[in-house]
Amino acid sequence: MTEDEKFMARCLQLARCGVASASPNPMVGAVIVAADRIIGEGFHRRAGEAHAEVNAFCSVREADESLLPSATMYVSLEPCSHFGKTPPCADLIIRKGIRRVVVGCTDTFSKVNGEGIRRLSDAGIDVSVGVLESECRWINRKFFTFHAKNRPFVTLKWAQTADGFLDKGGQSYAISSPFTQMLVHRLRAEHDAIVVGRVTEEREHPRLDVRHWAGKSPHKYVLSSDFTIDSLFADCRERQYLSLMVEGGRATLQSFIDCNLFDEIRIETAPMEVSCGTPAPQLPEGLRLVSTETFDNRKIEVFSAFEAC
Repeated sequence: MTEDEKFMARCLQLARCGVASASPNPMVGAVIVAADRIIGEGFHRRAGEAHAEVNAFCSVREADESLLPSATMYVSLEPCSHFGKTPPCADLIIRKGIRRVVVGCTDTFSKVNGEGIRRLSDAGIDVSVGVLESECRWINRKFFTFHAKNRPFVTLKWAQTADGFLDKGGQSYAISSPFTQMLVHRLRAEHDAIVVGRVTEEREHPRLDVRHWAGKSPHKYVLSSDFTIDSLFADCRERQYLSLMVEGGRATLQSFIDCNLFDEIRIETAPMEVSCGTPAPQLPEGLRLVSTETFDNRKIEVFSAFEAC
């Protein structure tokens, strides 16, 4: 691992601290390095608040401020160049006199999209782009998908028995363990919204909250003949919900699969067999397996359709 990769990896660690609070903004981490040591670092904590670069500068001790003209700033996402709820970070970096900036990946959001990098370069700053680029894009796959496809990043989630059923004889059946259920609540906390189908809502009345995890519960939707996927996506766009988790029954899950309107699939497979029940959806072809973990004898697999992973 090169020096640039090492410090960019630290940016990614910091960026993940905003996983449950940064939306609808991207998760960003920033690190300032001078004399071979980190003199400042920060991340974007919450939408509407200071960006990662601002927090990194604020963390620099007064005794180290004289090092800024010789410092390198690492940032996982291209610094913004426009006035939003906060001033442009590119202008702040220029005013601080930073010598070099290393960017993980460009920000494809229309109001940035290379303008921040251009502004830094025009000011005479040495700019390097693309260090750990795939990792930096992956961490903000929800943000990039929302702006590229004009819809939320969609995660399909289901739990199934070893013989491929979602329930037992058509009746609700406990497939997850208490621990893997907690992991589902963590996943909910990382999504802005969650949806189930009308039948699941009427039969089970699921709370779909994060009571077994810390964070904000996602906004709950119920899909029905009167409220379709199109109207669901339109409402998500209006509310600036970057991500949507689908926890419905087979029909709801299959409707997203059939329309190819998903980006990630998480499947939990438990060791028990039930012989009959509602069959789990068929996993689409062409997906990439990105992780496999086992907890309480239950295998959790995550498959991705994110184009830039």
